[in-house]
Amino acid sequence: MSPRIVEVRQNILKENDVLARELRSRFTHAGVLVVNLVSGPGAGKTALLETTLRTMRDRYRVAALTGDLATDNDAKRLARSGAPVKQISTGTVCHLDARMVSNALDGWVADDLDVLFIENVGNLVCPASYDIGEHIRVVLLSVTEGEDKPLKYPTLFNSADCALITKTDLASAVEFDRDAAYANIHEVRPELPILETSGRTGEGIDAWIAWLESHFTPPFRDRSDWKLGTP
Repeated sequence: MSPRIVEVRQNILKENDVLARELRSRFTHAGVLVVNLVSGPGAGKTALLETTLRTMRDRYRVAALTGDLATDNDAKRLARSGAPVKQISTGTVCHLDARMVSNALDGWVADDLDVLFIENVGNLVCPASYDIGEHIRVVLLSVTEGEDKPLKYPTLFNSADCALITKTDLASAVEFDRDAAYANIHEVRPELPILETSGRTGEGIDAWIAWLESHFTPPFRDRSDWKLGTP
């Protein structure tokens, strides 16, 4: 990689981080917990989020931003929960960044919420380097993906606050090695909380929401000193 490309990339990340800190300060001041959901394609983010929104919306003011390269299919699906949902279409960009989130919030409901979920683009590389103003970053690993994903994509798992193992209703069918998955996650990030969920059956959703509730009271985690990796 040439020095010029490195310089441009560093400038982009610096500008992103400045805006991300401004967003986080805004959210914190308003008492809104922001949760960034990140995973590879097909890990079950949308199914999990739809179930989470439907379960939480009677007790909390919840909403979701959902990012994808094209189509608003995920936004339409999430809207079935009854919670406010807004689509961010990224075109050819394989991640959300702070500017995209800021633009999506313009004139929207974000300051009147208890929890804002941001469903990132399905990618295990690019999103690891971009702070989008969240308080919590959650990485999803489905039982169908392979237990070695944390070892292949350590930057994302190392920057997460929680790991969700998803699609647990399929674990037996795909011969998922639970012990190996836990060991690999903790090899990358020792003591990272791990929860097991199924958006289809609802397994583990109560424990997942309880974990979120434990983070409701500010001050939220300060990410201003993040040491983000380069994909």
